[in-house]
Amino acid sequence: MAKTKTLYVCQACGGSSPKWQGQCPACDAWNTLEESLAETTNHRFHGLAKSIPRQKLVSIEAQDSPRLPTGIVELDRVLGGGLVAGGVVLLGGDPGIGKSTLLLQALAELSMQGVDVLYSSGEESAAQIALRAQRISLNAPQLEILAEIQLEKLLLSVEAAQPQVLVVDSIQTLYSEAFTSAPGSVAQVRECAAQLTRLAKSSGICILLVGHVTKDGHLAGPRVLEHIVDTVLYFEGDTHSSFRLVRSIKNRFGAVNELGVFAMTEKGLKGVNNPSALFLSQHPQTVPGSCVLVTQEGSRPLLVEIQALVDTAHIPNPRRLAVGLEQARLAMLLAVLHRHAGIACFDQDVFLNAVGGVKITEPAADLAVLLAITSSIRNRALPKHLVVFGEVGLAGEIRPCPRGQERLKEAAKLGFKIAIIPKANLPKSKIADIQMIAVERIDEAIAAVNDLF
Repeated sequence: MAKTKTLYVCQACGGSSPKWQGQCPACDAWNTLEESLAETTNHRFHGLAKSIPRQKLVSIEAQDSPRLPTGIVELDRVLGGGLVAGGVVLLGGDPGIGKSTLLLQALAELSMQGVDVLYSSGEESAAQIALRAQRISLNAPQLEILAEIQLEKLLLSVEAAQPQVLVVDSIQTLYSEAFTSAPGSVAQVRECAAQLTRLAKSSGICILLVGHVTKDGHLAGPRVLEHIVDTVLYFEGDTHSSFRLVRSIKNRFGAVNELGVFAMTEKGLKGVNNPSALFLSQHPQTVPGSCVLVTQEGSRPLLVEIQALVDTAHIPNPRRLAVGLEQARLAMLLAVLHRHAGIACFDQDVFLNAVGGVKITEPAADLAVLLAITSSIRNRALPKHLVVFGEVGLAGEIRPCPRGQERLKEAAKLGFKIAIIPKANLPKSKIADIQMIAVERIDEAIAAVNDLF
């Protein structure tokens, strides 16, 4: 008999090595190599298959894939309008944040529409799922449950039942008999995801996968899992808060960076119609260090309150802390504020927070951050009905932001009266009754705020 070949596969990046090493040669992670069987490949073939004819791009008829709405408006928004036949969706998030609850509610809504659905769970028994459905008062008499962790048995059940929508909770609990490694290993996760994706593409079943995340908040296992699937969704938010955010990171059938907002209630997850109200603090009076930003999450403008606290540092190295914002960008903005506005913070601790637990990655928050810091330093509150947005460059210029008119319309809808915006974003026509102040540099923006008092 031929000797069985083994490889040592990294559990962090999926790289392989012919022998064990303390450090992965691909990603430099320590103690992540585990032994697994090498895949045998047969390069011999008996004959050549008929080649597939080529096609001209202009001759291909392009059309949008039909959508299957889940019945949950916020989830449909993130998916780009609904589920697509043959699509594979990966949903990741922290433990206990609501992934299983949301998908169970979505399947219940689909079953009420007459869609044949199947919920396959490898983490909970059928009785535990029934208890959860009873706890959130879920009415789904047509919803079918399957408790199975072996991939081959799951594939046989799905091929026999042929459901339109399948949920696998979770991909890390599945294992294939073709590999000897434990469930959740790189080889098992990769093989199970590839087999399920092949099933979805060949049969037209829409498959939703639940994925575990690491301590850093990334999907566990190799990053190849995100490349296999069609859509990647992330559950965000503090588990101690009642609000949850679902963000689209990748979507082959829709726009990315779409945001869905949910509230955790006794009846499960409920969509929030006006999410801007969640991210605005309810101060009875204006307070120093608070500035309202109009950010853009996909196609949805959101109003978020940026809070800054600047205090005298009692250690040689002042602290710079940002929650919900990029910490590296904060240091750059403080340097711009000193050089081009003459406001120094080298001996001050600076703390930033985006209210509501939302994460802001776009540079349009720069102007709001600097105005909030200036307000905290001077201990002087900004006007109550003021809203701002704008990117700040290293030369102190205020750069335009995309979809400026949509941001202004959202601010006017919520009752804001004054907006400080980049000059390039100044609309030609007046929007509602909001006063627009266009600025080109950071010192002009600070001077404009002083003129409002």
